[in-house]
Amino acid sequence: MAQILGLLLLSFFITSVLLVPFIDFLFKLRMNRTDENKRLDVQNNAATITAKLLAYKHKRPIGAGALIVAVTGVLSLWAYGLLGISANPAELFILLFTMFSFGLLGLYDDIRKNFNKEKTGFFGLRWRHKLIIQTALGVFIGFYFWLVLGYDFLNIHWLGMVGMGLLYIPMAAFSVVAFANAYNITDGLDGLSAGVLLICLTAFLVLASQLLHPSLALFIAVWIGALLAFLYFNVFPARVELGDTGALAFGATLAVVGLLTGKILALAVISGVFIVEVLSSLIQMLSKHYTGKKIFAVSPLHLWFMNRGWEEPKVVNRFWLAAILFAIFGLWLGVIK
Repeated sequence: MAQILGLLLLSFFITSVLLVPFIDFLFKLRMNRTDENKRLDVQNNAATITAKLLAYKHKRPIGAGALIVAVTGVLSLWAYGLLGISANPAELFILLFTMFSFGLLGLYDDIRKNFNKEKTGFFGLRWRHKLIIQTALGVFIGFYFWLVLGYDFLNIHWLGMVGMGLLYIPMAAFSVVAFANAYNITDGLDGLSAGVLLICLTAFLVLASQLLHPSLALFIAVWIGALLAFLYFNVFPARVELGDTGALAFGATLAVVGLLTGKILALAVISGVFIVEVLSSLIQMLSKHYTGKKIFAVSPLHLWFMNRGWEEPKVVNRFWLAAILFAIFGLWLGVIK
């Protein structure tokens, strides 16, 4: 545990030192948040309420997720080699593959948005194309779990080990894609997604230690340290934002962390805030598509609360409290016999 905590502090220190010059670099690149007045929903309709609520965030630099992905990946590889922890190279590979592959897809999206490539159809990718790529990556990850890591079961409390066979592959793929998009949807307010993720990862750090899974605990600790440094600059009023690079990478990797613990129910409960957020958007989208009416004035849920008159810090703080309760309940489910 001393090594794990030491790496967390080292990751925090390295990221803290690098973040200020990296933010300046993003300013020079003009990697700014998209003008909310240009925002469209998945049906290509103007998101007028969202634009009104978030208009003041325009011109903030985005893309800090790229630095966190880089620090987490490089420091994890260095730590595994230096400390000689009995790590499973196959597990380390799938963690890093997930973070970097989804991060690259998000980086493409950040570049396309911020260098005005939408009009030219840069690489020809639209929302549905990106979903196809995410699904392909998710299927590869699920197949890797099944073939290389030998995962074909779920450990569900009260039911025990439930064998799934080949069905594990689509289940894992769905989890990865769902969490990638759930995180992306949640990443809208200052400190919201990063704070909730820190709470989730802290719970998984405890769970990994309880399950005697030192290699996974090491990776989570490095990730937590980098996120802590980022959150200092991301709390209200934020100086920098993750961008899709971080959002897609972090959501997908959170799902893989949960899958590696073998505790799918704990994953669902610990990450309850992300699930509620994506469900609110999904319900809104389906209602508009099939009935032509909105269930909520605006979605996801954090924007609905803001539209009801809650100030942004109030929304974020209360979502953090909800995340803490979800994490405690999910952790309890994960550790009880």
